[in-house]
Amino acid sequence: MSDKFFTVGLITAWYSSNIGVLLLNKFLLSNYGFKYPIFLTLCHMLACSLLSYVAISWIKVVPMQSIKSRVQFLKISSLGFIFCLSVVGGNISLRYLAVSFNQAVGATTPFFTAVFAYLMTLKKEGWLTYVTLIPVVTGVVIASGGEPSFHVFGFIMCVGATAARALKSVLQGILLSSEGEKLNSMNLLMYMGPVAVAFLLPAALYMEEDVVGITIALARDDVSIVWYLVFNSALAYFVNLTNFLVTKHTSALTLQVKILSLFFAILNLFATNALSKTKLKCGTNACLFAYLMLPSRISSQCSLRSKKNLCEVVHVT
Repeated sequence: MSDKFFTVGLITAWYSSNIGVLLLNKFLLSNYGFKYPIFLTLCHMLACSLLSYVAISWIKVVPMQSIKSRVQFLKISSLGFIFCLSVVGGNISLRYLAVSFNQAVGATTPFFTAVFAYLMTLKKEGWLTYVTLIPVVTGVVIASGGEPSFHVFGFIMCVGATAARALKSVLQGILLSSEGEKLNSMNLLMYMGPVAVAFLLPAALYMEEDVVGITIALARDDVSIVWYLVFNSALAYFVNLTNFLVTKHTSALTLQVKILSLFFAILNLFATNALSKTKLKCGTNACLFAYLMLPSRISSQCSLRSKKNLCEVVHVT
């Protein structure tokens, strides 16, 4: 029972902080006018690196773990690179797409997760799992049909970010679970952060010319931008920390299913005029039905698999 409530708590924390980061990213990139998604992601990764190191080395939240092999380092580097692609792509898409549409496209993550999980581990889910993912994709297409602010480039970036996020979840699950290469979530985040920074720093300096000087100039005119970036980066660390913890206590596919079930349940209740309400409700109902119909055992490593538990998670929110 305690494990169930702990897992539900982790999922709730991840979901709440994820919403906060998403809305604040949208505010900074669109409403505030800070149109530098790569630099914003760089701030996120710097915060993840520093806060993880402080938590491990100074606060001693978890023991320090070392990288034991070159193969393990390459896996962590790959995870950091893929993570960069997913976050940067998602942030770029927020410049062109509404948050609701961005999340609707992101609902196809379980589909990509199932595909990548098979390609990378050769482990098949039950046939019913794959069948129920079909209405997920179909529901997203229906829900997206009435989007008035559709942008081709933003859509491509959003789909790419979704696929990268799914790939990251699968690889992340392997790193956290494989014998001989186990890293707890905070150590993995600490090692992944500098790798991501190494990729993002030259990209930001090259693709977002004079972004540092522009940010300093903005801070002189409006100091609130500093607090926005600091809070946003700290919240991003919390999102990634809870994401890793949830993946460790569940499977990669289960993580995406539970979180997106909550999203569609809420979106179906609080639909706005940003999307066609009829199409939105039809699409979200199809997706939510598919999520709730997923087999009760998606992975042998997950302790919360029953449809009853999934419904309880939806009810909690």
